[in-house]
Amino acid sequence: MSDGLDRVRETLAARAAAGLRRNLRPRAADADVLDLASNDYLGLARHPRLVEAAARAAREWGAGSTGSRLVTGTTALHAELEAELADFCRAPAALVFSSGYLANLGVLTALGGRDVAIVSDAANHASLIDGCRLSGSPVTVVPHRDVAAFDEALAAAAARDRIVVTDAVFSVDGDLAPLVELHAVARAHGALLVVDEAHALGVIGPEGRGAVEAAGLAGEPDVVRTVVLSKSLGAQGGAVVGAAEVVELLVSTARSFIFDTGLAPASAGAALAALRVLRAEPERVASVRANAVVLAALVRRLGIDTAEPDAAVVAAVLGDPLRAVRAAEACLDAGVRVGCFRPPSVPVDRSCVRLTARATLTEPDFGRAADALGAALHGS
Repeated sequence: MSDGLDRVRETLAARAAAGLRRNLRPRAADADVLDLASNDYLGLARHPRLVEAAARAAREWGAGSTGSRLVTGTTALHAELEAELADFCRAPAALVFSSGYLANLGVLTALGGRDVAIVSDAANHASLIDGCRLSGSPVTVVPHRDVAAFDEALAAAAARDRIVVTDAVFSVDGDLAPLVELHAVARAHGALLVVDEAHALGVIGPEGRGAVEAAGLAGEPDVVRTVVLSKSLGAQGGAVVGAAEVVELLVSTARSFIFDTGLAPASAGAALAALRVLRAEPERVASVRANAVVLAALVRRLGIDTAEPDAAVVAAVLGDPLRAVRAAEACLDAGVRVGCFRPPSVPVDRSCVRLTARATLTEPDFGRAADALGAALHGS
């Protein structure tokens, strides 16, 4: 008699055969591994000011926030962080969530609905895709960075209210959305523009203020941004940044905000410290982008396809999922950790190892990366 898990086992076996099985790989705190996989773009996760700010917040407020944001989960520290985020992003207001994923779910489910048409880029992050699905909106997915396709879909939408949804920097290939053109199209159709700045904050724009700032759109009332505190800022959490009315609506209607425990005080304290380090050391922004260019050149010298990076992400495209898995494993064996992206994260023929630059990379790091990648990519 079946124990009820036959289908589960069959699915796992099929995924393993296709090179799509995923495994958790716990890392040691003191491992001698060169990190080219994390999203710690500015090298702040272990910065003494962040670590001390997290410890100080935990001592003052406790290990957890103790409840949802609308009950006991909002501290004075959360309010201070939201004010500083809004100021840094040159926006009227900000609202902190416990992750960037939940921020995207919250903004799209609160702003969307059956009578709101959403037009979404085909390469958007899974959290945006899930937010679109959960919103209940009629959703049109258009080809990647195709402004004309956005225009046509908005014109064809039957709903009066409309939303354009895009990443600022796309998480796998690292290319930049055409935000100026998308905003013009959105405004022509009376649509809101929702931009996920997860991979742009701290990397793009003056002082790392993001791609929306770089596009000259900061403070525009019809632009809503989501940001994360867990990439360039080296902490944890996410936020929605935009008009005060948008934040007010989210507080009252965003289920991923209302029914979730608030961000831990230690993470809020660390993120606040990171913003202040970024203001004091804006040179980190140029360093991470320059280092991404070096990594891309290194990959091209190995004969592997990659695009010129717009931000910190460099994708070495290998095509076959099994080859990408083997290459990532070989890199780790050689002391270099890289990301490995396979379907459904990327199209079937675009499996890759992904390298992420950090502002703190050194010349010896590049030499170490070149040796490991050369052996791994040509041996995979």
